[in-house]
Amino acid sequence: MITKTPNLLFFILTNGLFEVFLAAARRGDGPERALLTTITQTHTPKPTTKPHHETDISSHDTSATLKVAITVSLLAGGLLYAGSPETPPAPAPAEKGPPLPLHEIEGNGGIFSTLSAYLVNPPRNGEPVGRPSIGAAFVDLGNGRNLEALTITETPWDRLELGYGYDRLDIGDLPQAIQNATHIGINESAVNLHNFNARLALLKEGEFGQSWLPALTFGVHYKVNTSVDDINHELGGVLKSIGIENNSGVDYTLYATKLFKNLPLPVLVNVGVRETEAAHLGLLGFTDHYSANFEGSIGVFLTDKLILAGEYRQKPNNYKAIPGLIASEDDWWTIDLAYVVSNNFTVALGYGHFGGVLNHNANAAIGVTIKNEF
Repeated sequence: MITKTPNLLFFILTNGLFEVFLAAARRGDGPERALLTTITQTHTPKPTTKPHHETDISSHDTSATLKVAITVSLLAGGLLYAGSPETPPAPAPAEKGPPLPLHEIEGNGGIFSTLSAYLVNPPRNGEPVGRPSIGAAFVDLGNGRNLEALTITETPWDRLELGYGYDRLDIGDLPQAIQNATHIGINESAVNLHNFNARLALLKEGEFGQSWLPALTFGVHYKVNTSVDDINHELGGVLKSIGIENNSGVDYTLYATKLFKNLPLPVLVNVGVRETEAAHLGLLGFTDHYSANFEGSIGVFLTDKLILAGEYRQKPNNYKAIPGLIASEDDWWTIDLAYVVSNNFTVALGYGHFGGVLNHNANAAIGVTIKNEF
């Protein structure tokens, strides 16, 4: 963009400066008079007949010459200024993207019980660290059993996600069933699981200029069940006898995620593997046997705010069942519909098929999850 000086304003300024300068030169022998003499000698032809005492610096010819010289100098300076480009404006900060992925119930980026290789709320707009995200979930498993979750994540830099998830499983009528079967009572009405997560983005989607490259994320998940030891003690070591050996364990996950945009609707595919010794995610405790299990999900963007997803999580089933009290572990699958309310808030409804959960099946579970990014 070029700045142009109005002609009238420039003329007024030029004449004003000239009059001030000329008055100062006439008053004495200062630098103004010396400059006036130089300009006059440069731009005015030398007289051939007039003696020195007849040279009048206030004469019309000298004044006109001086005015022309000053005007030319000011005009040149003005043109140079006018021709210089303006400082380009600072680029506008990038707008925050939608709050995806969601929070899964263990405190990681994902859907409901499976993960995504995408990290939650990474740093944006040149910020040194990302901002926190919080979430909550509630699932009605039937027969008085509810699963509640509170989650928080923080991505301190664009390749590391830290997360925490608190899970509480109301065990419904299981205490009464145990009392009826064994005449032993337990005091607990719920079990509590704490999940501490760290996930590292090994590859970003499309990194190194390779558009086909998926995102790849490795995770370590330390889990502590603060209820299972008390229940095992009250039952006289029954849980240990069926293979539930510990109240804590560590899961390891590796996930790949790819968004396919060249389909009629955008499709997000998450595929992962989990190495775990947990029973029911750790809600029933942990065995001494690690096993590798497949996990994954597919999400279809019906609109830019509405996503339909299905997920599947294979379960290890490394303990012995107690008929009528603790069923064998079954694989989980869910169908979820997520709505992006704003660039900070999401809500999702889900239908879950969880198979045997403690002493009842949970094959028509209904749940809701929410997440807010700051």
